Amino acid sequence: MRLVRALAIAILFSPCLLCAQNNAPKEPLPFNAGMLDRGIDPCADFYKFACGKWMAANPIPSDQATWGRFDELAERNREILRQILEQASVPDAKRGPVRQKIGDYYASCMDEKAVDAKGVEPLQPELARLAALRDKSELPEELAHLQRLGVDAVFRFSSDQDYKDATQVIAVADQDGLGLPERDYYFREDAKSAELRKAYVAHVQKMMELLGESPAQAASDAGIVMQMETALAKASMDVVQRREPANVYHKMAVADLAKLSPEFAWNRYLKAADAPPVQSLNVAAPDFFKGMQELLAAQPLDRWKTYLRWHLLHAAAPMLPQPFVQENFNFYGKTLTGAQELRPRWKRCVRFTDNDLGEALGQPYVEETFGVAGKERTLRMVKALEEALRSDLEQVSWMTDATKKQALIKLDKIANKIGYPDRWRDYSKLKIVRGDFLGNSLRANQFEFNRELAKIGKPVDRKEWDMSPPTVNAYYDPQMNDINFPAGILQPPFFDKRLDDAINFGAIGAVIGHELTHGFDDQGRQFDANGNWRDWWTTTDAQAFDQRAQCFVQEYSAFTPVDDVHLNGKLTLGENTADNGGLRLALMALQRELREHPDKPLDGFTPEQRLFLGWGQIWCENATPESQRMQAQTDPHSTAEPRVNGVVENMPEFQKAFGCQAGSPMVRQNACRVW
Repeated sequence: MRLVRALAIAILFSPCLLCAQNNAPKEPLPFNAGMLDRGIDPCADFYKFACGKWMAANPIPSDQATWGRFDELAERNREILRQILEQASVPDAKRGPVRQKIGDYYASCMDEKAVDAKGVEPLQPELARLAALRDKSELPEELAHLQRLGVDAVFRFSSDQDYKDATQVIAVADQDGLGLPERDYYFREDAKSAELRKAYVAHVQKMMELLGESPAQAASDAGIVMQMETALAKASMDVVQRREPANVYHKMAVADLAKLSPEFAWNRYLKAADAPPVQSLNVAAPDFFKGMQELLAAQPLDRWKTYLRWHLLHAAAPMLPQPFVQENFNFYGKTLTGAQELRPRWKRCVRFTDNDLGEALGQPYVEETFGVAGKERTLRMVKALEEALRSDLEQVSWMTDATKKQALIKLDKIANKIGYPDRWRDYSKLKIVRGDFLGNSLRANQFEFNRELAKIGKPVDRKEWDMSPPTVNAYYDPQMNDINFPAGILQPPFFDKRLDDAINFGAIGAVIGHELTHGFDDQGRQFDANGNWRDWWTTTDAQAFDQRAQCFVQEYSAFTPVDDVHLNGKLTLGENTADNGGLRLALMALQRELREHPDKPLDGFTPEQRLFLGWGQIWCENATPESQRMQAQTDPHSTAEPRVNGVVENMPEFQKAFGCQAGSPMVRQNACRVW
């Protein structure tokens, strides 16, 4: 239940290797004044001013649901990773073990003819095992088996840092087992939500028919799946409730967990999962396991078999023959996100390889793209942003001296992970068999399940990363108290050594500031400098923070990215305060730099204006209505336009830089500010 606070909506891919080759992927454009729509007043709509011409020139590709600056970079990096993988996939006795693993995995994925020829045969042993269940008492062993294979059935069992002792790893049991994006999809009463539920049931039926069931049987099974999942959803917490650490931390003995669901033999489950000895664990969602108990008591074995067969099929669908892959896309891609076309197979295979062998793929990637110089440049900028945050914490008027002292101690202890891990993950125990795509995927899932469970009862490894090096993203981890910037994001358009400081501070500088402020937002502030869940704020400070945070809740809840769907200001609170604080810190760092090294206007814009333009242009994006709806309902990050305009509306520095008059749309009368 680690509360990792990431920058972006999606985990994507990253930069330049093999750049000397003629077929090297095209680098995304850095900041470009030609992308501005000068026909729009920046004080009326800064996002459209900063991004208007880019948006007009960059329609959404048919295989995407969104297309923005993140996606531009991701597309280039897919090409880079593709080149690595195609070279590694050529059989050669000189390949090292890392390149052999990633190459054979990728080659197996790319062999679509072999996958189609095998049909569902590779899945038959698992289907037969399910069919052979004779009694509900056998469900603990079967669930443990399926979860080891990566099937998200009923609940999730894994490991995590102990909230109250961040030096140790404990077991965690949590809600899971839904096929729709989150629990409220099962209960919203608007017409669109009802339509999506019908589409989901139809999708389950089609998939069951592809598996060989008659239309009548498949329709019946789809109805059972929907009923079972709705019951699990009813017992689940929603996405806003789960943002509060107190709601997802309930440490108890295994015997007490067993009392919540006595129909389920937890001791047998733990043995079948091959878990280390577990005396106590975090039961993140106790009410969920009470609901699971009711479902176990009420539903016969055949209905459980149907539910589990669906989740096995759903997990395996991307690795099965083309009809399964296409139908899986029809619902999860086209219906849910609005993408019109299945991505080419090589793009999917790059993603699968990165998901299952991320730090193996990351090694040749880093060798050819990032290097020591990239890490050093980024660390210098991080230090500048940390100094800006220090200055801000020292000066902030609403925080008492006692809390300021603790905040500065926490800031000093934030660790900076830049580019790639100091120690690479060891995949030697993961068996990759050329020509066995589904088997490789299932074994990779089992490897990861075992790796997570092996941590239980051991000290926390503070050098571990939660993102692979090619990822175009970044995150702050409040329990680790560290910021993590994979090599993938440290390049144009986010960072470009050829450009002036103003643009770089407005882009990657604001991102760095964003992650730093997560240590002090409504979630991060509940963890101390060592990562322990502890209230180190005075009551007065907490009330002052909550009052300022409520301003952001109200501001962002007023944005409607699509139709009548509003952003959820409570869900997006942490990311919105981070966006606002991050850009303000970036401006402070730039102004300090300008005092020592004054800069002249470029492209007709002052350094301060260019900082804001750098911020605006990293969020340029076109998105389908479907993807915006899903993001607004499920994601803690606001959609692109509010991310830009919502911040500048709150900044007098922006209004001064662009000469905005009172009453302009980009001048918020009651501006929100925490940092």
